[in-house]
Amino acid sequence: MKKGLVALFFFCFGAALYADSALAEIKTDFGGSFRLRQEYWENTTDLQTSATHTDRDFFRLRTSVWGKADLNNDVGAYLRLTNEARYYIGNYKPSFEADTSNRQNFDADELIIDNLYFGAKNIFTLPIDVRIGRQDFLGMYGEGFVILDGTPADGSRSFYFNAAKATWRVNTKNSVDLIYISNTTTDQYLPSLYPARQASGYEGNKRILNVSSEEGVVLYGKSKVSNNLLLEPYYIYKSEDPFGSNARLNLNTFGARAVVTAGAWKVRGEFAHQDGQYTSVKDRKADGGYLFVGQKFEKVAMKPEWELGYVYLSGDDAKTANTHEGWDPIFSRGPQWNELYIYTIISETSADGGAYPGYWTNLHLYKAGLKLALASATNLALSYQYLRADHATSGLSSTLFTNSGMERGQIATLMLSHSFTKQIDGYLQAEYFIPGNFYVDNAHKAAFLRWQLQYKF
Repeated sequence: MKKGLVALFFFCFGAALYADSALAEIKTDFGGSFRLRQEYWENTTDLQTSATHTDRDFFRLRTSVWGKADLNNDVGAYLRLTNEARYYIGNYKPSFEADTSNRQNFDADELIIDNLYFGAKNIFTLPIDVRIGRQDFLGMYGEGFVILDGTPADGSRSFYFNAAKATWRVNTKNSVDLIYISNTTTDQYLPSLYPARQASGYEGNKRILNVSSEEGVVLYGKSKVSNNLLLEPYYIYKSEDPFGSNARLNLNTFGARAVVTAGAWKVRGEFAHQDGQYTSVKDRKADGGYLFVGQKFEKVAMKPEWELGYVYLSGDDAKTANTHEGWDPIFSRGPQWNELYIYTIISETSADGGAYPGYWTNLHLYKAGLKLALASATNLALSYQYLRADHATSGLSSTLFTNSGMERGQIATLMLSHSFTKQIDGYLQAEYFIPGNFYVDNAHKAAFLRWQLQYKF
């Protein structure tokens, strides 16, 4: 597979040069960023039901530098290097050796090749663009409901996909993307620039990036039907090992996203159906989607914007042994609706050999949100979320789960953001979770707190 990707890279490089052999002077640019965060997790992963419970209080220091070179208006390359060191100041400290008694405050992390891709536009003078290599897809495909993060196990240190993407610009209002994706449990394509220490969350001195080695093919259309209607139909094929299982899952996802605007009103929705099979001859069939409606008052003080929404992700029915009906979040294991609960749901997959955040499934989520522009550079976002399960769970740990209740609980969120200058911004984030009868009676309330400062140059 690696040889195929290399061959495709050089084919497209040659095609781009053929399209415009008269190269102008190479143009270069560079920059970088430093992001400082402090996070505090209280009862987020186990709701204080575990005998080994410890809260987490730590700093995340992410440094990135990037450079790009454009051979002409159509041909270029991009490189970004990233490191996210962490310093733990609470009771929780990671172990960096096989001897778990050797716990330290500082994790230097590894220096990784976060992005490295080649891009070419107007291949053979056709309205076709390609980008091949390690690249991010943030903000490119709707709400991120099916495509968001290619490296979910390392948090927001990186988001990249190892991918080859071709875009056919049919006309000014319609385009189609064809993408091949190859993501591995740890980075198998490019080296770390120095090895990290062995620690929880690492494997062979490399940070664990994913639940399993995954491959996928995406066909994603974008159509601006009118000034008020945007449609995005898609098909995704994905092959994955679910949580290290010996059973390989081959899954097809068919779906579409729509956005309708009318004056100050906005309606956005998405629905997808999944159909696939494990190599153990067990079927997988699931459905997922969301619908949000909102209104923004541009001419009112603080420009208030409200939104009401509903998210549905089917859950596995324990009564159907030959079929798994739980929604698979595909390439979207991230904090779409809140940050705190992506850690709480870890325990629902750990019994299957996983223990990774953001595996959204078996969910009904009702959300009410409000945004206010407190000043020209200061914004406040608030939300209340009520969560239920689609099906009662079966066989999960009785220390945390009732395996009978359907009410997951309630979450309140707050995000206060401010731009100090064009280069410096920051925010304060707080979330609070009250568990319902989905969890045992002695489950405690949970809190997630984070502040961030970021400098870009």
